[in-house]
Amino acid sequence: MPSGGARARSGPAPDPNALRRDRKTDAEWTTLPAEGYQGPIPEHPLPANPIYDIYWVDKQRVKELDTDATEALRERELALWEKLWRRPQAVMWIKLGLEYEVASYVRAYLESNLPDAVSGMKTAALRMAAELGLSMPGMHSLRWKIADDDLAAKRAEAGTMPTKQPAKRQSARDRLKAVGDA
Repeated sequence: MPSGGARARSGPAPDPNALRRDRKTDAEWTTLPAEGYQGPIPEHPLPANPIYDIYWVDKQRVKELDTDATEALRERELALWEKLWRRPQAVMWIKLGLEYEVASYVRAYLESNLPDAVSGMKTAALRMAAELGLSMPGMHSLRWKIADDDLAAKRAEAGTMPTKQPAKRQSARDRLKAVGDA
């Protein structure tokens, strides 16, 4: 095991708003659009994952393809695939050509959520999510940030404007009273 020196993910996560981010050795932060990826969703590159029924008949192992379960899994894969490709991170996935990595994550995520999933698959799905920038630590390590959606904030603010004047607050002098004056 190596001793000393910096390691991946050691120390605090990078902060795009830090005051000392003007060093030449620092990588630039990439701002992702808040509205997400608006382009065409790529085709899912992996074939359907077959699901088999395995049982025993007269001490003989029988393995039959379960087409209903295979189709149901494929539908869940495609639904998650489309949902992920509308996220802001998908802008970089397209740019970097990470279609197979996203497809592998989709498959690992769905498998990790099965009742009989092993802990290794859950760990793999978590690591893949970080590598794709789907978690906050993953986004920080990739130096990605999501742009502020100013238009949505202004719409929300306009919808919550008070219609009447708030009650007048007492001044600090009025709120204070001496202990002996009670």
